[in-house]
Amino acid sequence: MSKICGVSTSTVLDYIINHPYSPALIGFIVNFSKSKRYVENERLKKLLIIDKKKCKFVAVLVKPDNHDLEKIKDLPFDYYQIYDCNPEEIKFIKEKYNKKIISAITVEKKEDVSKYKNFVSISDIILFDSKGYEKSLSYDHNLLNEVPNNINKMIAGNIQFDDDIEKFRNICKYIDISGGLETSGVKDISKIDIFLNKIKQLNNETKKRYPINRST
Repeated sequence: MSKICGVSTSTVLDYIINHPYSPALIGFIVNFSKSKRYVENERLKKLLIIDKKKCKFVAVLVKPDNHDLEKIKDLPFDYYQIYDCNPEEIKFIKEKYNKKIISAITVEKKEDVSKYKNFVSISDIILFDSKGYEKSLSYDHNLLNEVPNNINKMIAGNIQFDDDIEKFRNICKYIDISGGLETSGVKDISKIDIFLNKIKQLNNETKKRYPINRST
């Protein structure tokens, strides 16, 4: 499954939602103004007045304070994706706002990956991202092979629309992409289309390889 992050215009959002192979998750940068993908609150409210159909909306939050959280509490977000908060802070947010949680672990070296253990009990998904935040930096995604398969894993970090995503099949459940779908810093619909079709193809191949046992 996939998550397209950093959506900031109604044209792109409408295209993604209505794509025949729309992503499971769509992310919006709601409190990190350093990012070129940041959406100011009043514009965000207007942007989210839309039928999201099968997609789930994700508020991407970097060390949110009470003011940040209160501003978005009534918006149609299904998940909060949280960076730079400790497990106790995330647990408090999850319980107060009744949202599913994507806990973001930033990875540079092998030792960083093991931090996921602190967040498993309060997270619906664990995201392993690069240290770059608003920059599309890379890390060795193979480090995630040491994370058990029963962990609901999402990966990000300089993933490109034309990457061989087959290599991620056994690493994670979700692929999170943002900058890799852009041209000159703007989301590119042609790249989005290529990426979503590749995800669909991967899903089809997975079903063929691991068919559901319908015997009783």
